[in-house]
Amino acid sequence: MSRDHVQSAGRNGADAAGAALTAETAVTAPGGAEAPFLELLARGASADAYEQPVLLARAEGRPAEAIAALERAKQLALRVRAELEGRRRREAELSALFETAHDLAGLRDLDSVLQAIVQRARSLLGTDVAYLSLNDPERGDTYMRVTEGSVAARFQQLRLGMGEGLGGLVAQTARPYVTDDYFKDGRFQHTNAIDSGVRDEGLVAILGVPLMLGPHVIGVLFAADRRARVFEREQIALLGSFAALAAAAIDSANMLAETRTALAGLERANEIIRDRSAVIERASDVHDRLTELVLRGGGVHDVAAAVSQVLDGTVEFTEAAEAPAEPLEASRAEGHAVCQGEDWIAAVTAGGELLGALVLRGHPGLDPVDQLTLERAAMVTSLLLLARRSAAEAEQRVRGELLDDLLDARDRDPRLLRERASRLHADLDATHVVLAARLDGTAPDADQEADARRRLWSAASHLAATRHGLAAARDGGTVLLLPLKPGDTATELARRTARQLGTAVHETVTVGASGPVQDLAVAPDTVAAAYAEGRRCLDALRLLGRSGDGAAAEDFGFVGLLLAGDRDIAGFVDRTIGEVVAYDERRGTDLVRTLDAYFTCGMSPARTKDELHVHVNTVAQRLERVARLLGDDWQSPARALEIQLALRLHRLSAQH
Repeated sequence: MSRDHVQSAGRNGADAAGAALTAETAVTAPGGAEAPFLELLARGASADAYEQPVLLARAEGRPAEAIAALERAKQLALRVRAELEGRRRREAELSALFETAHDLAGLRDLDSVLQAIVQRARSLLGTDVAYLSLNDPERGDTYMRVTEGSVAARFQQLRLGMGEGLGGLVAQTARPYVTDDYFKDGRFQHTNAIDSGVRDEGLVAILGVPLMLGPHVIGVLFAADRRARVFEREQIALLGSFAALAAAAIDSANMLAETRTALAGLERANEIIRDRSAVIERASDVHDRLTELVLRGGGVHDVAAAVSQVLDGTVEFTEAAEAPAEPLEASRAEGHAVCQGEDWIAAVTAGGELLGALVLRGHPGLDPVDQLTLERAAMVTSLLLLARRSAAEAEQRVRGELLDDLLDARDRDPRLLRERASRLHADLDATHVVLAARLDGTAPDADQEADARRRLWSAASHLAATRHGLAAARDGGTVLLLPLKPGDTATELARRTARQLGTAVHETVTVGASGPVQDLAVAPDTVAAAYAEGRRCLDALRLLGRSGDGAAAEDFGFVGLLLAGDRDIAGFVDRTIGEVVAYDERRGTDLVRTLDAYFTCGMSPARTKDELHVHVNTVAQRLERVARLLGDDWQSPARALEIQLALRLHRLSAQH
């Protein structure tokens, strides 16, 4: 509070004291009628107590002149009492305003200051409740900010539209409003939500004054009672003073917040300038290093090493199949590096084909310019891979020609075959597996289908080169000759190859594999026979609906011999054991498994019950049900063979 306000308050107090002194002098009338009233004034008695001396005089039968003197003395004493009460009240108000202004001057916490204003307003006005609402410019309404004395949760969460309720009217008109009885007052718009909140709180009399910043209303300060009450002019003015202090507190807090934000922004800008300078230097450094690598024919691992030094981290080049699938696909689609945990993954692509990824380890907070550096390094890596691929395509054609010769058995000189394979880092004396791979999707037109096949051949050739094998395009698909490592199986190699090729070309690839083959240089016709076996496995997988999978001849046993050509496998299974399968699906029974165990155990119910761990009567009951479903001749040799074959096919189809 300013010095002028304090001096003005002092002058007002002096005037009140002078008025009281004059009244006291007037009371000293002849006859000593003032004495009882002076005593009442001295002990601060209530207004009702001033009637007692007059009533006592009348009861004693004192003269009318004495009673009249007492009446005059009483009126003067009450005036003095009122002046003293007003002075004390104004002193309390000034003290509260001064303390609030002091709090505002040392503003640290806006919520605490606003809470203090509402508490003091409630205390000085003697109301049951005091509260403060603020306008929300974005939603165009006003909401509760601070409450004191409130007990209703719905009231504390009220939002008032402009013009709604008493508070909405104050916020809209920028003028104080007071109502002696809220629910009987028709000057403002009543709504169910507001009336329900006021009713929950039990409020009757409400006074609201606007919080002004210049010409703008930013909120409303309220004082309210749970009974009918008339608010005096002085009380309205006092609440207005508190509202002015609240508005000043909000304005000060906003300016302080803006100042802090501006300072923080300046500090951040300074940090960014320093960081940008260092980043630009790093970007220039990596540009020079990558240019040098390209000019001297460096490899992808040289690029990774150079970027590792510049970004002060570990950068690795990984194959597409070895990188995290989701972030790799996101990076390929977006054309930007993608963060996963503490790592960054940048896809290395060329013409829509995924060649691999650059992975930066342990840098979750990568700078945008450093992220761009990683992305440019991925681009340089793709250029180097394309250059290497151009050189390797000739080698791939040579690999394909050698495999074609092995398949067609044209060149039978073992020495020449070994020499040609040696130049390609392949060893024809090692154990190999022949794999037939084919795309399962149907391209919209011939050009796209041809492009898909080229991509499959390219991916297969790359895989064969890295695995010291051979690859060639054949019969609308691709054939691979890959060495079989110790401990590995043809089935595992087929499934792994299907996954790797599918990831490389972004389409479903099915792979059928032969069994392990040896002595390829001595008996080159072995490759052709193994390729035919692999194709039969491929056809079997497709007929069984296992597209995108990989399998070897050993997975099918004698059934694989029956699957070549265009056969209706599903129809055969349905015609043979369809009734049993459908019964299991409807009833949740186990007839198919019982049949399988029955034939496996040589059609012996006793051994079957041991296999299934059930009672022999249970086996008998299940077989009786099978007889009713399949017919009484289901155990005849011809029917039994068909049923066993259907059971085997059904089991193989369900494995996918």
